[in-house]
Amino acid sequence: MTFRTLLFVPGARPERFPKAGAAGADTVCIDLEDAVPPHQKEQARAEAMAFLQADTSGRFGLRINGVTTAPFAADCEALRAAPKSAAFVMVPKLETAEQVALVRERIGPDCPPVWPVIESPEGLRNAWDIAAAPGVGGVLFGGADYSAEIGSDMEWDALAFARGQLVAACARGGVELLDVPYLDIKDPEGLIATTTRVKAMGFTGRSCIHPDQVAPVNTVFTSSPAAVAHAQRVMEAFEAAEGGAVQLDGKLIDLPVIRAAQRTLERAGGA
Repeated sequence: MTFRTLLFVPGARPERFPKAGAAGADTVCIDLEDAVPPHQKEQARAEAMAFLQADTSGRFGLRINGVTTAPFAADCEALRAAPKSAAFVMVPKLETAEQVALVRERIGPDCPPVWPVIESPEGLRNAWDIAAAPGVGGVLFGGADYSAEIGSDMEWDALAFARGQLVAACARGGVELLDVPYLDIKDPEGLIATTTRVKAMGFTGRSCIHPDQVAPVNTVFTSSPAAVAHAQRVMEAFEAAEGGAVQLDGKLIDLPVIRAAQRTLERAGGA
């Protein structure tokens, strides 16, 4: 399943886990990193793992602490001791494909799909190798930390280069790509506008930091009935041509058009 929306929930607030699961997001990520102060890391980890092991929805993943931090080893050990408890493991500030391999080695043979967060110039430089590394299920663009690293703001032009690089890297690697959360939860118009732009670039979904952001992002990344109907007509015409050249509504149906139609149907659950 392609994630249109990923909702973060603080690992230090276990009472919010069920509420996050009911918010309508395609997946929920319990955050043990930025959302948890150092003195609460151990308790948050225990609360998160207890919830994950009891959950039966299969929709919850876990963001652990970075590979160079002190809590990293304990986070990996907790996941190793509870195989298949998390739908994915997100790793912040990941910068090389070798670090992906390290995460998978530490968690063990039942390591869930790894979701690197690329949020530094070094990570962006190695994005092509990271996205293609074994075990990677998708990538999250950590735009806030990346902008801090390069000394920019988070406006569109400042992050356009990084977004374009990640789209190409993830397309080559055949993995999903989620955009950075929109930080102004009181600006739904800005959320919709920027989400529409990242979808047009090739992002497959967006992360969210508040339940109110989920529905607008889902709407943007959900194919409209008209788009689904057109995609179905494209596929029907292509199949009827049995590999030959074919036109639909006066336009040639070539491979890029077919791929676009397939993506539309996949997002709609129709393929």
